[in-house]
Amino acid sequence: MPTRTARTAWNGTLQEGSGQVELSSSKVGTYDVSFPKRAADDADGTTSPEELIAAAHSSCYAMQLSALIAQAGGTPRSLEVQADVSLGPDPAGGFRLTGIKITVRGEVEGLDNDGFVKAAEDAKAGCPVSKALTGVDITLDAALES
Repeated sequence: MPTRTARTAWNGTLQEGSGQVELSSSKVGTYDVSFPKRAADDADGTTSPEELIAAAHSSCYAMQLSALIAQAGGTPRSLEVQADVSLGPDPAGGFRLTGIKITVRGEVEGLDNDGFVKAAEDAKAGCPVSKALTGVDITLDAALES
């Protein structure tokens, strides 16, 4: 399996500096980052490590869930996955990821809601990004759409 690469160029102090994150492997873009905007409610056109983790987690989870639905005998028609990654103070000092909430809604043929929820729970446990984030509390809200 390949290795993927991103890089960040940072200038200045934490509070007054800023940087750019480059998605080097795919070459799909370079995105601004700044700590004050990272800690603000309005990101104002910048991304953050938490948003990038949310993107990685939601896409990885969707792939894992689609595979598990098929293994269970279903056919995924559409999956809408949202990952909300929270940053907060670390009791040991500094900051930490305080939680990740995955919300998934699916249109699936061949599985009832219980079968879908089981596949969704298994995907939460089996997704490689979930495995990498075992130190963070990950919650799941999964349901079929009618």
